[in-house]
Amino acid sequence: MRIISYNVNGIRAAISKGFLDWLKQANPDVICLQEIKATEDQIPTEEITAAGYPFQYYYSANKKGYSGVAILSKIEPKSIVFGTGIDHMDFEGRNLRVDFEDLSVMSLYLPSGTNLDRLDHKFKYMADFQDYVNELKTTLPNLIICGDYNICHQAIDIHDPVRNATISGFLPEERVWLDAFMKSGFIDSFRHFNKEPHQYSWWSYRAGARGNNKGWRIDYNLVSENLKDRMTRALILPEAKHSDHCPIVVEIE
Repeated sequence: MRIISYNVNGIRAAISKGFLDWLKQANPDVICLQEIKATEDQIPTEEITAAGYPFQYYYSANKKGYSGVAILSKIEPKSIVFGTGIDHMDFEGRNLRVDFEDLSVMSLYLPSGTNLDRLDHKFKYMADFQDYVNELKTTLPNLIICGDYNICHQAIDIHDPVRNATISGFLPEERVWLDAFMKSGFIDSFRHFNKEPHQYSWWSYRAGARGNNKGWRIDYNLVSENLKDRMTRALILPEAKHSDHCPIVVEIE
C-alpha cells in the first residue's frame, strides 16, 4: 500500500496547478490531504473519481475557506470516522480516519501557533490528541497518522535551528511533545529510511525560500511500531509544487 500525505494549501488552487495530473502519475492507494480550504460541494469530486479515487471523504472546518482534511482512496474502507468527538478539535476539521482490514490511516492537520491564543490552543490540542490516540491504539494497533504536525522534530529538520528556536513550530515545548508522541509507539517513517540533512516538506513563500531550500520538515507519516517490519520505503517529493508544502510517501507491505 502506497500512502501519501500532502498539505495542498487549498485543494481548488492545487487542482488549478495540475494536482490531478500529478496524482494520476504518483498513483498512491491512499492520499491524505490537509488544508483543503473547501467544502465537498466546492470540490470537483467527479474529476477526482476519474483520476482513480472513487472513495473520497472530506471533513471541512466550520469556517469557510479554512483548514479541513480529506482522504482519497482507491480501496473502500470498512469504516470512516470524521473528527475525534472533542469539540475544540473538531470545529476546524482537523482529523479524519479510514479503517481498512488490517490497518487504519488518519489525516491530521495540527494547529499552528501563530500568536499567543493559537499557541495555547495548539498545546491543548496536542495534549488532548495524545490522550485520544492512546485510547485509539487499544482498539486499532496498526495506525498510520499522516499529516501536517506544524512542528520540526529535531535540528536536522529545519534549515536554521538557531534563529528559529523561539518560533512556533520549533519551540522546545513543541519538540518535546512530538518526541514523546513518537516514543508512545510511532515510527517517523522518513527518518527510519533517511538520515540525511536538508530534507524538508514546507517552505515559506518569502525570500526565495524554496529555491534556496530553506525549509522545515513539519509533515510526517507516523507509523505504529507494530507495522515496522512492513514498511518498505519512505520519501519526500519536493518536485511536486502545487502548494507551499510537498507530498510525503510511505509504503507498507
